[in-house]
Amino acid sequence: MRTAVIGGGWAGIAAAVALADAGHDITVFEMAPQLGGRARSVAGQDAAWPYDNGQHILIGAYRDSLALMRRLGIAPEQALARLPLALPYPGEPGLRLPPGPPLISFTRGVLSHRGWPLSARLGLLSAATGWLARGFRCAPGLSVAELCVGLAAAVKRDLVEPLCIAALNTPAAEASAQVFLRVLKDALFGGAGSADLLLPRQPLSELLAGPAAAWLGPRLRLGCRVREIAPSWRVDGETFDGVVLACTSVEAARLTADLAPDWSAAAGALDFEPIITVYLNSPGSRLPTPMLALRDGPDAPAQFVFDQGQLGGAPGRFAFVVSGAAPWVERGGCAEAVLAQARRELAWTTPPTVDRLLAEKRATFACTPGLARPPARIAPGLFAAGDYVQGPYPATLEGAVRAGLAAAQGMGTGAKGAASGSPTKTP
Repeated sequence: MRTAVIGGGWAGIAAAVALADAGHDITVFEMAPQLGGRARSVAGQDAAWPYDNGQHILIGAYRDSLALMRRLGIAPEQALARLPLALPYPGEPGLRLPPGPPLISFTRGVLSHRGWPLSARLGLLSAATGWLARGFRCAPGLSVAELCVGLAAAVKRDLVEPLCIAALNTPAAEASAQVFLRVLKDALFGGAGSADLLLPRQPLSELLAGPAAAWLGPRLRLGCRVREIAPSWRVDGETFDGVVLACTSVEAARLTADLAPDWSAAAGALDFEPIITVYLNSPGSRLPTPMLALRDGPDAPAQFVFDQGQLGGAPGRFAFVVSGAAPWVERGGCAEAVLAQARRELAWTTPPTVDRLLAEKRATFACTPGLARPPARIAPGLFAAGDYVQGPYPATLEGAVRAGLAAAQGMGTGAKGAASGSPTKTP
């Protein structure tokens, strides 16, 4: 089959590789001048040290993402720094999970956390046992805050809230408990090493997008925004046997407005959460670990900081991540507030200065309880691939990759003869 893949983020790359491996003749359309989508690099004054458009973290449970990297010739062992799950705060060791079987590791890590009272540690273990017994399922309308209402305040502050904002990019009071539990299930109980943090040692564009562009070769059309998809799968007048929409939900809604109005309305109804990354520069400074968690608040925007120098990036550059950043976007930014937070909470060899601010206003969909996400199948021969389609994962790299693989599988099994069919409304 001749298949068009519209969009070259991680979902589009995954779909394109899977389709090509299955023998399909593919063409990838990407409106930007480079692949990567929201996980890309941005050039700086020094070409040797680009900036990432947001600090991304993978975890050991992201098996499909790691397999895709290997398929494109990337060795995750070299490209990613693997660290045991730990949430250290400035001057505090925080929660650390020792090596070993997941259940034992989690229990040992919680019991050894001396920053929490014994009652708080036992309460967390009791709650986790209940989640495990229920198969990590809960009522669809439950929020993370409601799920964890019985936990000690210190546990919610130091573990639940940072994990929730990091994984779902949605505050705990507004975040889906069901999706949060699925992340916990795969990370904490998905097998040895599943909870390990995998931090990129190279710019995001070199992590997947660059090798993918080389692998795709002439099948890739960069700087090409698709204007229209017509029946019989004509993409800007060019006929294909099927189409995978791996672009943003906004673009997908635009392209399907006439083809599948119900699906388009569902995709267009999604709300978004922004992420802001503030880069500070402090020559000679170094964090005690490559990553530190931070306690956010009215005057403290960032929840995490990463030492780029320890991760193979520019020495003296520090990435402060502000997730769920809508209030700060409304205030016009947070560079000075992050700088003040950094000066208060961390020790510096030289005074830090603001280097750059990058804001992704539609970084993820708002992962709220009971959210109706559009299905992957739009019509025979037309599939959506993106971290926003129906599925158990939030808007993560792994969610995008899995969506791309699912769309490719659906295209391979259900699109024969679809070129002569007509789109249908979403049931």
